[in-house]
Amino acid sequence: MRGRVLVIEDDAAIRRGIADALAASGYHALTEGDGDGGLAAALAADVDLVLLDVVLPRRDGFAVLEQVRRVRPTLPVIMLTARGAEQDRVRGLQTGADDYVVKPFSVTELLARVEAVLRRSSARAESSGFYEFGDVRLDFRMLEATKGSQPLDLSPLEFKLMKFFIDNRQQVVTRDQMLKSVWNSQSALFTRTVDMHVAKLRKKIEDSPNHPRFIITIYGVGYKFLG
Repeated sequence: MRGRVLVIEDDAAIRRGIADALAASGYHALTEGDGDGGLAAALAADVDLVLLDVVLPRRDGFAVLEQVRRVRPTLPVIMLTARGAEQDRVRGLQTGADDYVVKPFSVTELLARVEAVLRRSSARAESSGFYEFGDVRLDFRMLEATKGSQPLDLSPLEFKLMKFFIDNRQQVVTRDQMLKSVWNSQSALFTRTVDMHVAKLRKKIEDSPNHPRFIITIYGVGYKFLG
């Protein structure tokens, strides 16, 4: 899975079309049809990017964006605006949107924008020393971590392990590669060490360690990080 994208759009046909296109491209799509529901979903901290329509019932897109920026300042948001509504686009960018797409748009353009914004967001996070996935936030400069609003007690080795996973996200890594990079060891005798530390790390970062969403096992090979 390439990431979780929240689609906040009141037009059911457009909402369904976007969700289908995202799913076909390997994303997990969540959908909401009004501003209040969309805001609640965005603040649930289980999405990687938001596609946000400007005109919404109950709470418009600008009000949603303002609240999202207060609580989740680094969450990528792409505004969906009407053709010719230049003021909406300017206001959205000033409020903190990462990009905008003008309706009607092609699926190809939308997916390209989603991929580009996620890539830029990841690059900014890495250069600043911060990284977020799900409701986990890592500060590699201070060696501090949180899950939701609670401090997360990660050891220096676990930070190093997370950095390795992040540097190799979406790629299958072997236990031998992990031993060499994280433990500076090339001995196959200690591959069980990797499994033990991964299991311990999962208990801290995963909502359901027995059914992990971020660090998945590739049986017979190693692991893959999907954050």
